[in-house]
Amino acid sequence: MDHSDRKILSLLQENARYPLKKLAQSVFLSSPAVSTRLEKLENSGIITGYHASVDAAKLGYPITAFIQLTLEPKLKSSFYPFITNCPNVLECNCITGYYSILIKVAFESTSDLDVFIGKLQDYGSTETQIVFSTVVPPRSINVMASEESQESIS
Repeated sequence: MDHSDRKILSLLQENARYPLKKLAQSVFLSSPAVSTRLEKLENSGIITGYHASVDAAKLGYPITAFIQLTLEPKLKSSFYPFITNCPNVLECNCITGYYSILIKVAFESTSDLDVFIGKLQDYGSTETQIVFSTVVPPRSINVMASEESQESIS
């Protein structure tokens, strides 16, 4: 991956709806060349999708929480399909430490969250933190960082 690929990725993370022409102008390449690069980035799995960022609270989901779960290993085969099919689950990660699963969720109310936690407790013990505010919202990887650090060394 070269500088142009990194710049294209950086621009797409900024706004996935940039027209091909704008991307091409920004990296000083033709539109067909950028299109070919995008196809290679998609086929290699570096670009995994194009998404809209939405405000959950404005959609009626003001309660965001992180739930830690101690998943019993023998329950993995039933837990994974369960958690995959829960529409309020924004993210689910296997982690190290006392808890083995970290789940980010969004709910309409604390009572809905409480019902969900009750279902999770069929799989193990939980600990929940409700988000009051978000200082750093979800953000993209700085794909230009490795180049910037190399430049600062020189």
